[in-house]
Amino acid sequence: MATRLGILMDPIQQITPYKDTSLAMLLAASRRDWQLHYLELADLFLRDGEAWGRNRELRVRDDNQDWFSLGAASEAPLAELDLLLIRKDPPFDGEYLYATQILSLAEDQGLLVVNRPAGLRDANEKLASAWFPQCCAPTIVDADAERLKRFIQDQGHAVLKPLDGMGGRSIFVLADGDPNTTVVIDTLTDGGRRYAMAQRYLPEIRDGDKRILVIDGEPVPYALARVPASGETRGNLAAGGRGLGQPLSDRDQWIVDQVAETLVTRGLRFVGLDVIGDYLTEVNVTSPTCVRELDAQFDLDIAGQLLDRLATDLNDR
Repeated sequence: MATRLGILMDPIQQITPYKDTSLAMLLAASRRDWQLHYLELADLFLRDGEAWGRNRELRVRDDNQDWFSLGAASEAPLAELDLLLIRKDPPFDGEYLYATQILSLAEDQGLLVVNRPAGLRDANEKLASAWFPQCCAPTIVDADAERLKRFIQDQGHAVLKPLDGMGGRSIFVLADGDPNTTVVIDTLTDGGRRYAMAQRYLPEIRDGDKRILVIDGEPVPYALARVPASGETRGNLAAGGRGLGQPLSDRDQWIVDQVAETLVTRGLRFVGLDVIGDYLTEVNVTSPTCVRELDAQFDLDIAGQLLDRLATDLNDR
């Protein structure tokens, strides 16, 4: 019987096919003749303590103009699937939290869920770097404007960002004495009501913000350095950065070695580490990207590597 794979993601009609990692995973599953089932966040529900989903059979194609088709919707317990991939982008808001709780019940009822819902709840993509302070540049998470200003003064140059952002949105670079400091901090913290993160500015960003993909604690041997566009300080591809593949450095491998056991223990099986220069800056767990770029540059099949691991787990059950 074919493996029944569900994917929980943002609207598939809105993705950019040629660079979408979720589509890469679906194409790899299709090549294995797996049955594909598509869900969005609002399709999850509970019925008398059992996790259910409204899903549609999905077919995918590697075609930038016509990449998917959906069948009729049906409702069934999630545990009737063999495997569910969570690929919903941030923000990690209340509805996302509730969804992970529903998926934890599905997990208890026999479904293999990747990444593990409890791991997603624990690993805010900005805050999770604090699990590995030995890997990080000086960092503060705070809502107090005066402490944030003192941090910028102490470091001389800092990057400030919200804890729930993605794709380079709402990231600010401030030097000590910048006249915009007060308004930036007030905006990010909502007048002291929300936490923001500040990290020492790393000039190595000029060489790229490296994305290192990690599967079951083992890295893909190449990173994608996302090099900022001219006049930009953000390397994110969504912010116009250019992706340049490169072999992992010794320092990159050291960072992976530092984080691997924790990721595996928490059920974070597919993770994207962000590294600038010698420092870990973020731990991406909700929907890590850059698979298609690395596959194209180095003739890899990263999604297939992940699915092969998961297939082994399913066979061992």
